[in-house]
This record gives sequence, structure tokens and C-alpha cells, in this order.
Amino acid sequence: MSRLAGWALNCLYVVLFTAASPWIVWSAVRHGKHREGFAAKFLGLAPRREGDRPCVWLHAVSVGEVNLLATTIAEILAQRPDWEIVVSTTTKTGYDLACKKYADRSVFYCPLDFTWATAAAMRRVRPALLVLAELELWPNLIAVAKRRGVKVAIINGRLSDKSFRGYRRIRAFVAPSLRRLDLIAAQNEEIAERFRQLGARPVTVRATGSLKFDGAQTNRRNSRTLALQELAGLDDRSVVFLAGSTQEPEEQYALDIFHRLAPSHPELKLILVPRHPQRFDEVAALLNASGVLWQRRSQLTPTMSGKQGNEAAAHRWRVLLVDTIGELGAWWGTAAIGFIGGSFGSRGGQNMLEPAAYGVATCFGPNTWNFRDIVAQLLAADGARVVRSEEEFDAFVRQALESPEFARQLGERAQRLVLSQQGATRRTVELLCSLHTAPATTATPARLAA
Repeated sequence: MSRLAGWALNCLYVVLFTAASPWIVWSAVRHGKHREGFAAKFLGLAPRREGDRPCVWLHAVSVGEVNLLATTIAEILAQRPDWEIVVSTTTKTGYDLACKKYADRSVFYCPLDFTWATAAAMRRVRPALLVLAELELWPNLIAVAKRRGVKVAIINGRLSDKSFRGYRRIRAFVAPSLRRLDLIAAQNEEIAERFRQLGARPVTVRATGSLKFDGAQTNRRNSRTLALQELAGLDDRSVVFLAGSTQEPEEQYALDIFHRLAPSHPELKLILVPRHPQRFDEVAALLNASGVLWQRRSQLTPTMSGKQGNEAAAHRWRVLLVDTIGELGAWWGTAAIGFIGGSFGSRGGQNMLEPAAYGVATCFGPNTWNFRDIVAQLLAADGARVVRSEEEFDAFVRQALESPEFARQLGERAQRLVLSQQGATRRTVELLCSLHTAPATTATPARLAA
């Protein structure tokens, strides 16, 4: 990309930013979004890196991608302990989680795709390798990286049907950025072919598998899950029905099902985990109106310990609203029955591998195109169920409660699938390592083509 083209993009961004400014201001006032990180976003004032160790800049947009990076970072350090790793994010929730999860790393907001911001950030961070999680095609960021001799890679690359159709309409604009990439590690061969069709150099595109399989915890006795169980007062008698990453009206569906089933199943507990923090109060109002005995996760306190403490905590709620960020993965380890949110609406579903890995009897609505490949694998393995209406949702939960053997077998099949698919992180990091050791050239290393 020429510098002239970069400044043309700047002008386009300014027009779009101006048009969106009323919404941005409203979000900042109403939800607290966009208030932080101004200097990093608009001026590229990322933390200035000291020293000359090889540096990998990993970029994750929000919470899901931030969590995804955990196994990648661990594998990079295992293969290249001399490398320095920094992490950038786009959203406030992603930034807050990254600061907590990677407290020993430099964490900052990624610059917006203005030429001056991306150039300043690149000068301050001085990476040898820029790694973008899933699909972040920012032309100026990629162009400035390449001008500085930085290798650029996409890992866990994915292109949903909707995204592919959209990018195909602007292929002439997308293709130059894709051609500059040194590696695209796609989740499967179908997605890899989509990248090729959009203009990526075939030799740079590899199907390595989904990193989400490697990041999935399979041991319910992990320390985080055990701590949450004790905090909430859950014991072996509790049967947890968890609806995770939900959007409207999925919380209402789950709550109505709970109301119908709870009288005949006193051991049943419902845990609701809305996808977006700004909806916590909305769901709280829904629970207040329902008359159910409920509790906010943020108000659970370890005031007592041992059996008495567990019993006291358990009596405070039948429905728990998880109004904290970054805990859903551990809460899945408490569940016997699970529902994946975002699947009855227009969002296209959320990650269903976490409950599958724990062996939770899992269902989701009909709209899961963001995870089509994973859904297909789970359904082919008979490890999950699609529920196309609230009635089918109710029937699934009822069957899982009344037939524990059905729930157990469904969960076991899902867990076996997850275990069989692991290894993508190692393959991906091996390719990243080969990029750094290869000559600084626009040609793709021979090892990548192998």
C-alpha cells in the first residue's frame, strides 16, 4: 500500500468516525465505552518497549480472543522462551481482562487504523512479528508493519458465511492486505479456501485447526471452578442449568423453563451469564420481576467456610446472575446442563467448546453460523442438540433432568470430540516460529509451503 493510499484511508476513516460520533458519544455516556485509551488509540502511544529481545505483538479484539491467546502465549514461551510478548486489545472489556489475565505482559489498546497512529505504535513496540487473532484486516497497520520488515500473521483465522460474502463484494480492497500477510493459519480447509478466494497467496494459507479446542478445560476439578463452587455453595447434590453468553430473549426463555421445572426438581439451580456487561442490570430487573430467589455473583462473599458456609451460600439463591467478566469458562465446570447464547438471535452463536470439553449436556438455538464447523462436528459426534424454539429448549432441559444417563452420554461424546481435535496451538506456533527464523523477505518461507 502506498502512503497516498494510506492517507486516502485516513480520510475515509475520518468521514466514518464523524458519522458514527453520535453513537460513540452515546455509548461513552450510557455504557462507559470508548473513554479509555485515547492516546494509544488515536496517537499510537503504546508502551515504549525497552531492550532488544525478539518481540511478538499479539492482537485480540475483545474477551473471546483475549481468552483464546492463553494457550498460544504458553506455547510460544515453551518453544521460544527468549521471545518477549506484548498484547493489544480493542474493547474495554478485552483490555480489562487482558490486564488481569496477562498481568506480567505489556497490555495496551491497539491503535486505530490511521497512518500516524499505527506508525507511532510500531516504532514504540518494535515487534519482529505481528499476530492478529481470527480476522483483523487493518490495511494501514499491516502496511506499516511490512514497511518496517515485520512479519504479519493471522492465527485461528475464520470467515463466516456472512463475512465472506461481505469481503467478496469488496475483494479489490481486501486482497492487497491479504497478499501482504506472511501466514494465515485457518481453522479448517473450507475457511482456508475462502482466504485464497479473497486474494491471499495460496502458499501462505494453512489449515491448522481451531485453537479453541486446545484452550478448552476438561477437568472439572480445576482450581477456579472449585473456588466458584465453594463461593456459590454448590455441592454434589446441586444440578446446575447454565445459560451462557446470552442475549435477549434467551434469559427469559431459561428463566421460564426453570420456573416450570424447579417445583419438581428442588436440586435444580439456574446460572445466567449475559454476553454483554451493559445488560447485567436489565437481567437483574427481569429477575426481580420474576419473584425467584436470586443472587448477583458480585455479591457472593466468602464470609464462611466449610460445610456450614456452603449451605448458607446455597440458601441465598436458586438463580445466580454472573455479573463479572472472564469467569464463564470456570462456571461451565459447575454445570450439568448448558445452553449456548446468541443462538436464538442474530449474533450467530457463541463458543460451545467450553461446555463440550467439560462434558456438559449442551444445546443451542438454530443460529450458530459463527461456529458452523464446530457445530457440525458436535452434531456429527452426537455431542449436542439444536433446539429451534422455546418448546424444544424446554424439552431438552426436561429430558436431561429426567434422564441423567442421556445427559451423561451426550456430554461424554462431546468431551471425546474435543480431546480428539487438540493440537492446533502447537502447529500454529511452529509456523509462527518459522516466520521469525526465516529471511526478511516478502517471499513465504519454504517451510510454510511444505
